[in-house]
Amino acid sequence: MLEAPSDLVSRDLPSSCEVESPPVTTLDKDALPNCIAHCSLSDFPSIASTDRTFRSLIKDKDLYRLRRAKAKGIVEHWIYFTGREMEWEAYDPNGDRWLRVPKMTLNECFMCSDKESLSVGTELLMFGKQMNTPRSNVIYKYSVLTHAWTSGKQMNTPRCLFGSASLGEVAVVAGGCEYDRCGKILNSAEIYSLESGEWTAITSMNKARKMCSSVFMDGSFYVIGGIGEGSSKMLMCGEVYDLKKKTWTLIPNMLQQGSNGGGDQAKEVSSGSGARPVVAVVKDELYAADYAQQEVRKYDKRRNVWNKVGNLPERDSWMNGWGMAFRACGDKLVVVGIGPRGVGRRTIEINACVPREGKSLHWRVLASKPSESFVYNCVVMGC
Repeated sequence: MLEAPSDLVSRDLPSSCEVESPPVTTLDKDALPNCIAHCSLSDFPSIASTDRTFRSLIKDKDLYRLRRAKAKGIVEHWIYFTGREMEWEAYDPNGDRWLRVPKMTLNECFMCSDKESLSVGTELLMFGKQMNTPRSNVIYKYSVLTHAWTSGKQMNTPRCLFGSASLGEVAVVAGGCEYDRCGKILNSAEIYSLESGEWTAITSMNKARKMCSSVFMDGSFYVIGGIGEGSSKMLMCGEVYDLKKKTWTLIPNMLQQGSNGGGDQAKEVSSGSGARPVVAVVKDELYAADYAQQEVRKYDKRRNVWNKVGNLPERDSWMNGWGMAFRACGDKLVVVGIGPRGVGRRTIEINACVPREGKSLHWRVLASKPSESFVYNCVVMGC
């Protein structure tokens, strides 16, 4: 297994690096970051090992802001997932390599409760329940800049089973339920800033919901489905939050049963029988994985209907949506989970396809490795 670039960045440099710097470091202070910003992340370890000037630049979050600010955005995506408690792995599709992620400090907060995860900018956030402390949660943060886990600040309203998504250096969490015996379902929402590491409460949603899914699309934050108050029925409505106007708008019947918009307003579902809506956004287009029918559908924003665009990769079983991750990775849709059973050991398999207008999805295997583990959490980090 190869080392993550930030692991190499954290190493001490040879003493010779302190004596003389390469001529390129004499470039204008603005020109040097611009040059490095165009390099691939897979080249960052070699660049960082050159001298302390480069090492400092590679560890500077302003470099990653510069990459995102370029005309077309210079962003590469890594797929992070955990199949064992406290152990994360990552895959770099551009370099076709597996990356080493340091193991989290053993903490029972992540052993006996619902765990949520979220990526924002250069950070991966992991949420767990503070044991023996009602209505309290624990947040661990992994940074690719330091290649280390640290404790993060609590949300204003600790919660689990919430919807979350990120855009650049901000993330929004919405809904979920409280960490107590009653498990009150919430309609509150908060926004996280990578710059400050702080959580700020925002306007509450129109409807309280848990086990909902969330995405950013066209610069706005969407919440889809979920279980409402006093019922085991899946909510068919969605909501969209305008970050500029700071307002929520209800979208009736957004999570429809059929691809042609038919079906009931709500579907009876036990909160423990099936996964939350499985959705992802590629190029501001929303896709959903229907694990029961093994189909992928695309959302028509103008008509508020879903249309089939292809099938999911072949699997022995989708286990009601548990243990699979359906994510956007740049211009691709990816599915991460246990691969089809073959001869010998089972594998974790990453499948990918590039959605194209008017064409059926064509999946290919990006990577696989032997594993018997269930995929508990999965995020895609773009930096």
